[in-house]
Amino acid sequence: MIEYSVPWRNADSCSSWLADLVTKALIDEAELTPKPGLVDMETVGAHTDLTIDLMRLSAKALNRTFAEMARVAFRNKPNQELREQLARIGREGEEVMLEATGGTNTHRGAIWALGLLIAAAAITGPHTTPKEIATLAGKIARYPDRFAPVKSTNGTRVRQTYMVSGAIGEAHQGFPNVINIGLPALQSSRDRGIPESKARLDALLAIIAGLDDTCLLHRGGMEALHFAKQGARHVLVLGGTSTEEGEVALQQLDTGLIARNASPGGSADLLAATLFLDHFLRD
Repeated sequence: MIEYSVPWRNADSCSSWLADLVTKALIDEAELTPKPGLVDMETVGAHTDLTIDLMRLSAKALNRTFAEMARVAFRNKPNQELREQLARIGREGEEVMLEATGGTNTHRGAIWALGLLIAAAAITGPHTTPKEIATLAGKIARYPDRFAPVKSTNGTRVRQTYMVSGAIGEAHQGFPNVINIGLPALQSSRDRGIPESKARLDALLAIIAGLDDTCLLHRGGMEALHFAKQGARHVLVLGGTSTEEGEVALQQLDTGLIARNASPGGSADLLAATLFLDHFLRD
């Protein structure tokens, strides 16, 4: 008989532990400062309807949603029924989020990405790799949701207009921008002795540099996307956010995004996913 550590002995303890990791990842992402165009501890970036307190409140309000996702997935198998259970819980979670925030969308994208990843983690159990979790999350995501409401969203319109895969494509592919970009960038910075906050900022910039972020496209079009990608690459070429030159370039990127009313929200969601998988390995 397999002897599991305390968080994995039953569905309740597992789901509670994993949900706390997700909440921690969301708050860590929100509090990371300074982020270009995004809400952080100092500014609200390109947003007029968000604050750091609202982001924290939303993350905590969603804890039960993520716990329920982990609970239904615990030692389960990826199939259409599970996919539809997760989707239903996610839609209910959106209502919880909107009620907590007074109608403001703080974490809709994160519910999708982290909901799939927490479910996959609950299935795979301990002693597994981020890539295995992300691959399984992609398998779950590829099952159709027969009960999904038929409606046009900002993400849908952007995907059709600019022919990008968006959050759905990222999930279907097993979160390549998390596994191949975010986590390696985070670990590379740590290996070079860079302080943790700067390492996380460099990971965010690496994601921005490679992602066709639909939030940027929605708010600023292709010009804003190109500006963000080029600006993020420039910071990294200069040695990242731990160098004086990189810090100045980061400030310029932030100023330019705010002037364009553009925010890399999709990249922020994937940084939160990166931090969740990192916490899963380290905690």
